[in-house]
Amino acid sequence: MAETPVKDTAIRLASGTANRPLAEEIAARLEIPLANSTTKRFADGEIFVRFNENVRGHDLYIVQPTPPPADNLMELLLMVDAAKRASAERITAVVPYYGYARQDRKDQPRVAIGAKLVADLIQAAGVNRVLGIDFHTHQIQGFFDLPVDHLYAAPVLTQYFREKKIDDVVVIAPDVGAAKMARGFARRLDAAFAIIDKRRPAHNVAEVVSVVGDVANRTCIVVDDMIDTAGTLEGVIYALLDRGATAVYAAATHAILSGPAVERLMRAPVEEVVVTNTLFVPPEKQFSKLKVLSVGALLARAIWFTHSNESVSQLFD
Repeated sequence: MAETPVKDTAIRLASGTANRPLAEEIAARLEIPLANSTTKRFADGEIFVRFNENVRGHDLYIVQPTPPPADNLMELLLMVDAAKRASAERITAVVPYYGYARQDRKDQPRVAIGAKLVADLIQAAGVNRVLGIDFHTHQIQGFFDLPVDHLYAAPVLTQYFREKKIDDVVVIAPDVGAAKMARGFARRLDAAFAIIDKRRPAHNVAEVVSVVGDVANRTCIVVDDMIDTAGTLEGVIYALLDRGATAVYAAATHAILSGPAVERLMRAPVEEVVVTNTLFVPPEKQFSKLKVLSVGALLARAIWFTHSNESVSQLFD
């Protein structure tokens, strides 16, 4: 980092167990140690959390994405509660991946709005601020009645593709929901833009209806906020190649890679699948076409700016 390393003892960085390697990278970039804490489970699976050092009066940042299982969310809540009861001055939940974000509205009768419920739980635990990356929808920021810094992984991803120097690129939004993210991606790469018209007959099932835009004889980069089962992505890849695309890359912020995702992406005719480390990608989910980029520097700078009361918006430039 170009800034002066953090030496102020008023800042503390703690990590849950969901993505400790990312937290360790952030700590190294800030040149501070991770707070000494204990997370263990009783015989019945109940989570126990304890801070083993003084955090009274400190500006505490807790790094913990909240993917399934729900234990990851519960661990975050317990860490926040422990910090609050230990008299931390300010508690910021650093949530690189915000779980339950897809349940952001009541789009059918008798369903929960999970994203709002999670926001209520985090607030009730005692958080003063939330720092996240690429929420599934921007409206999630409004579910909180406290400051939310919503960062974007686009600078990290687009820098990688700029360095590849690919000619005649068209950025593809796999659905209407990803259009805004893909348009920003295309603008950063000075590339063309196209969108997939699809229908979703069931959860995690998508069918490509048409491609709106010219992809013939071009290199396509499919951009989305997450890759879950990769069913949508696999269908989009084949649809683009059927319409004359010369090559297809995929880029996403969150590598959930659940169920058959790895198998689908290994067999799909995709050049490369580029993701970030907002979620820990275990060895069994890694494959030759997968490229994992780090958001550690982005989060470290955001934490530094927040701690020093500087504008986080400069990270969007």
